[in-house]
Amino acid sequence: MSRILRPNRRALLTGSVAFAVSLSMPAISRASARPVFTHGVQSGDVDTTTGMIWTRTDRPARVMMEVSATESFADARKLAPIDAIPNRDFAVKRLIEGLPSGQDIFYRFVAADLSEINVLSEPITGQFRTAPTSRRNIRFVWSGDTAGQGWGIDDDGMRTYATMLQHRPDFFIHSGDTIYADNPMQDEVEKDGQLIWKNTTLIEEKRKVAETLPEFRAQWKYNMMDQHVRAMNAVCPTFFQWDDHEVVNNWSGSKDLTEDERYTEKSVHVLQSRASRAFHEMTPLRFTPAEPGRVYRKISYGPMLDVFFLDLRSYRGPNGPSMEAEITDHSRILGAEQLDWLKRALSTSQATWKVIASDMPVGLIVWDRWKGQKWVEAISNGDNGPPKGRELEIADLLRFIKAESIVNTVWVTADVHYTAAHYYDPNKAQFQDFEPFWEFVSGPLHAGTFGPRVLDGTFGPEAKFFKAPSKEQGPNLPPNAGLQFFGLVDIDGDTQQMTVRLMDRADTELWSVTLDPQVRDL
Repeated sequence: MSRILRPNRRALLTGSVAFAVSLSMPAISRASARPVFTHGVQSGDVDTTTGMIWTRTDRPARVMMEVSATESFADARKLAPIDAIPNRDFAVKRLIEGLPSGQDIFYRFVAADLSEINVLSEPITGQFRTAPTSRRNIRFVWSGDTAGQGWGIDDDGMRTYATMLQHRPDFFIHSGDTIYADNPMQDEVEKDGQLIWKNTTLIEEKRKVAETLPEFRAQWKYNMMDQHVRAMNAVCPTFFQWDDHEVVNNWSGSKDLTEDERYTEKSVHVLQSRASRAFHEMTPLRFTPAEPGRVYRKISYGPMLDVFFLDLRSYRGPNGPSMEAEITDHSRILGAEQLDWLKRALSTSQATWKVIASDMPVGLIVWDRWKGQKWVEAISNGDNGPPKGRELEIADLLRFIKAESIVNTVWVTADVHYTAAHYYDPNKAQFQDFEPFWEFVSGPLHAGTFGPRVLDGTFGPEAKFFKAPSKEQGPNLPPNAGLQFFGLVDIDGDTQQMTVRLMDRADTELWSVTLDPQVRDL
């Protein structure tokens, strides 16, 4: 694979240095200064000819944009400006179209103060690489779970992002729990009377649960205060999906906050609406006119790869025992419309590999414990029997994939805060009407480490590998314990083989497998 060029050091640091300076400047001085880009740049949802770009200013501003195929911007194409205004928290994003495929693309922002239009900011630049139209090597990384369990930005920062960036991936899939709106932080964390962690960067909005729209926005801005996050954002597109902690732990329609004293806003629906708005404002996620808040989508990354991003949170029925014998609105986790979309998108995909990016694992049992009840939080209901409840939609999907002879489906996910490789074998399953497939689990990126969890036998999963805290280590290990994980995927342009590696924060390869592509039998 061709080496992806990085912007020069000045370009990378413009946003971070300006942000730090702006925080220390008094209000009177800031009012007369140039506009500042507060949280760097981001790109995302890149395909062969288009890509999303994002930035944020410190005031009402007109943001001018240029895009170029050269780092010098000698051939720059100017784009129509966009106004950064208060009701979007001064964040702007747009889709760039008409790009050459398989090329390094450079983009540049300059902001003009709306009150003094001739007062301009310093420029800030970013970079991404468009997907190819012919076969070439592809590399991507995935993981999830950022800034959870009170582990925030310490002196080392969120170093797993820096480790991932060393591999120069074409893109990064953030599999959910992108923020922890429900996990307040403290300045220091002690265990057994000893100081084990110090959040050296902290803002007031992180000291409580997020309830208001500004507080949800601040969760995102906090993550982008980390130097490693900003550096990766500047040169590597992120494809975002979400899960529960963007709103509140284990949320569904049945979530009851009446006894949670941390919340003055007791409606999970109100919290979800504010969280969703912040999620779309603060990420370079594409806008879907048919459903403006939609997260599920397909990104085509050339002839060898399509990525299908699922949303197992927005359309689910309420958490419960999940023992229904037939599919109902109550038992769904994908929802009828998303499931139909996924079937159509898979059946028409011409890509060699079809990666299903799920925000929760298929076979791991995840409980939602509340008031003595043990409800199902993910897909599996723990009875090891024929499909029931939320398992029914997955069984329907797997049956469809087999009937339509759809080959080379691979699932990637996070959520459970350890890393694992699961092989699903119909010969070992209670439900057998499907073809074998792999599911790879990774994370956390920068959060507490837990696990391992128990696998449900409905779809015949076997853990080929896992790494999690030992009994002696205990749960909720901090990031500096080293058990922070990501997955690294390479697709070879010549053989079309897919190699999946499970990696840790120190860049140690823990386990790997190489998969040969199958040919679809039409």
